[in-house]
Amino acid sequence: MACAVYSAPIAKRMVDMTYTFDDTIPHFPLVQGFQIHAVLNGTTEYGYWALAEEYSASIHLGTHMDAPAHFPPHDITAEKIPVEHLIAPAAVIDITAKAELSPDAEATVEDLLHWESSTGQTLDETIVLLKCGWGKYWTNQTAFIGTSEGDVNQAHFPGFSGEAATWLVENRNIYGVGTEAISFDRGDSRDYPVHRTILGHGLFGLENVANVDKIPIYGAELHVMPMKIGKTSGAPVRIIASFPAVIA
Repeated sequence: MACAVYSAPIAKRMVDMTYTFDDTIPHFPLVQGFQIHAVLNGTTEYGYWALAEEYSASIHLGTHMDAPAHFPPHDITAEKIPVEHLIAPAAVIDITAKAELSPDAEATVEDLLHWESSTGQTLDETIVLLKCGWGKYWTNQTAFIGTSEGDVNQAHFPGFSGEAATWLVENRNIYGVGTEAISFDRGDSRDYPVHRTILGHGLFGLENVANVDKIPIYGAELHVMPMKIGKTSGAPVRIIASFPAVIA
């Protein structure tokens, strides 16, 4: 008589990689910040208590997704991102040491190849996340963006290099990229080569991703859940990472 053998499920860790939406979110001057107010807060004429709010904010605020329609012109808006691309392994490219030396640090092709050689994994069918240590500046808009002048031309923060973006779309089948910073192009970029390359090839980008330092460089699965807003260049997003506790 055959006996069934059952093994205990592997314990998993879950990490919320989303910042709370509120009026403290760092943002560029041309981007509308988060505003919310209660339209109902108290006892109604029928005797029951209720609370309801309405809010307004830029699509490109807080932890959010850039859809291919963001730029250059593309017909893939946020609601058209394939759902099978929204649950995928995270490939965490760590350039924290470089970013500590210069806020204009960038992830290069060499960094991508080093990740593959050091982990024994491929970047194919992953979401490539940039770890640069910028999450520690989240509550300080001046440090997070790199300027107190409200001028995007004075911004400084790390990003992917244009060459790295080109290499990814030409040599690997990734689903998207993401970063701790406010943009996956460097702050001192003026022509946004990474946006134009990544989004131009029908991939998505994630910005202001929280807690990148709390997941392993490989072995985590991302669940990317954008608000399903029709015909938009992006969407607010909730990102959850899960991975076996043994590789935490």
